[in-house]
Amino acid sequence: MLVLLGFAMIAVFMVLIMTKKMTPVLALILVPTIFGLFAGAGLGIGDMVMTSMKSMTSTAALLMFAIIYFGTMIDVGLFDPLVRFILRKLGNDPAKVVLGTAVLAMAVSLDGDGSTTFILTTAAMLPVYLRLKMSPVVLTCVAGLANGTMNILPWGGPTARAASALKINVSDVFVPMVPGLLAGLVVVLVFSWGLGLMERKRLMVAEPERWGAAASYDGGTALDVADVKNGSALSKASGGRIGTRTALLQKITTGGGSAGGSSDGSGTLAETALDPTRETLRPKLIWFNFALTLAIMVLLVMDVLPLPYIFMVGAGIALLVNFPHVKDQAKALVAHGQSIVAVVSMVMAAAVLTGVLNGTGMVKAMSEWLVAIIPSSMGPFMAIITGLLSIPMTFFMSNDAFYFGVLPILSETAGHYGLSAADMARASITGQPFHMQSPLVPAILLLVSLAKVELGDHHKKVLWRAAVVSLVMLVVGVLTGAIGIGH
Repeated sequence: MLVLLGFAMIAVFMVLIMTKKMTPVLALILVPTIFGLFAGAGLGIGDMVMTSMKSMTSTAALLMFAIIYFGTMIDVGLFDPLVRFILRKLGNDPAKVVLGTAVLAMAVSLDGDGSTTFILTTAAMLPVYLRLKMSPVVLTCVAGLANGTMNILPWGGPTARAASALKINVSDVFVPMVPGLLAGLVVVLVFSWGLGLMERKRLMVAEPERWGAAASYDGGTALDVADVKNGSALSKASGGRIGTRTALLQKITTGGGSAGGSSDGSGTLAETALDPTRETLRPKLIWFNFALTLAIMVLLVMDVLPLPYIFMVGAGIALLVNFPHVKDQAKALVAHGQSIVAVVSMVMAAAVLTGVLNGTGMVKAMSEWLVAIIPSSMGPFMAIITGLLSIPMTFFMSNDAFYFGVLPILSETAGHYGLSAADMARASITGQPFHMQSPLVPAILLLVSLAKVELGDHHKKVLWRAAVVSLVMLVVGVLTGAIGIGH
């Protein structure tokens, strides 16, 4: 009964958010509550949820103050030079922009922290997407794929968990999987280029001559908001013809709204990052802000202080120095209130789902059922089966639950067929590209919130691609011998 309820709950949740019948926050709260009561939780469901919520408070604090800090840095203009540099290097070709997004996300993912990766990637690339009238869903898709693939790095978390759960060396798990990682990254780049070509085609459908002339696909001069304002770049790039993209830029710079963003004047991250004349710019403090951001990044990598505390202090210093007056500080905080509420409420709501799954015993029952239904004739292929199971299972449960609860059971069974713990650990991490798209992963909630993308829209575009990346990593692991077959 618990197995059926568990799978039914997950299915109902996914259908509701992907068909947009319910917002993710409401689905995360109401669906598990209903199924938890059917599972016999009774009044104890409250304790289950609160226990789960306590473990997520530090994550909520981290995301809240990270949004405040990086939102402030965007407001004061720290990333403006980076955006202009990206535009100059990539031109106005959507295909190159999407490919650049993937490369940037891969590079930033080297720090092993998904939240930092998504904040920096969104800060740098979202203004570019809005300037070119590209879909922010493409940004979240590419960034999610890149970070999910890089998540198997030893310091990313899953690899260390798998090694710890099976009591083996981390390097023994990761090093043989390097070819699989590289293959996964190649697939991500291929998907990125394909998505970029689709965006290019979509943008040229309405007015191909006008948009094509202004786009400079040969890597020519990119239009900058400041140039559009004074009209110089407009006349050079379009030959006097105003295309849909440049008209959009004029609309944005005059405060008329933005593609995919709010037009209510609320000062969202996307809008403030586009206006070169905004009141919050602090060009004289750019080197201070750069040094402060660099110091925070160093502290993140060194792991000497709790991450939430680092961002709390960083946000406090940033607001105090850039906005000395109390009214300006309060205004800066309110400007990012919409993003904060969106992501923090999602994290807290996710505690209901995880609390019910764990508290009612659904996770344990589902895991034991999956292990039990594997026929003995499939024993030699337990590593491959584990890799396949890691795709859906890490999506619907935490990494801790999978690696410390499910993997040891699977590994013990596999041992009877001559499969080593290292084989099982390597196979288990191939599902990470899919795992990172889960609504139970706070970082992905942060990504869609900053980009102002519906989680359901993100899932429609990213899930099948993430599954392909995971399968490619698994296949390459088998072909290279990193993931073995028993006897």
